Amino acid sequence: MEIEETALPGIGLRHEFTTRAGRRVGVVSHHKGRRELVIYDAHDPDAVADSVALTAEEGDVLSELLGAPHIVEKLANLNKVFAGLVGERIRISADSPYAGRSLGDTQARTRTGASIVAVVRDQEVLASPRPDFLFAPDDVVVVVGTPENTAAVADLFRTG
Repeated sequence: MEIEETALPGIGLRHEFTTRAGRRVGVVSHHKGRRELVIYDAHDPDAVADSVALTAEEGDVLSELLGAPHIVEKLANLNKVFAGLVGERIRISADSPYAGRSLGDTQARTRTGASIVAVVRDQEVLASPRPDFLFAPDDVVVVVGTPENTAAVADLFRTG
């Protein structure tokens, strides 16, 4: 599914996609944390049929309801689909050598063979983080690999 991202100068970002049924749905994320869920008119994709203003907390709750359970469910099914692979969640401690540093700095995939597939921050799932993604204390890193690979990533975040 293709997500379109549009910068809204002075406002924030708008993300939109089209459902399989042909409806356009968007989220406007304002710089100050407020979000709007936008449903476009079925007959005019440029006209807004309805919108719901959400506080940052309400946006996080909606995100959690829609996204996190789905990703966690998929990770749980990895064990069934790919024998030998596991999905692990690793919390970044404040004293981790990678707190405040980028994913690229870890060289986790090269060093361990495991893949970092998402980061959960403040109940928001950030899927497929880029190499310039900066880790923060209390981030939860979602790692996929063998039990040995994922344990090596946990050790990497603990000791460097």
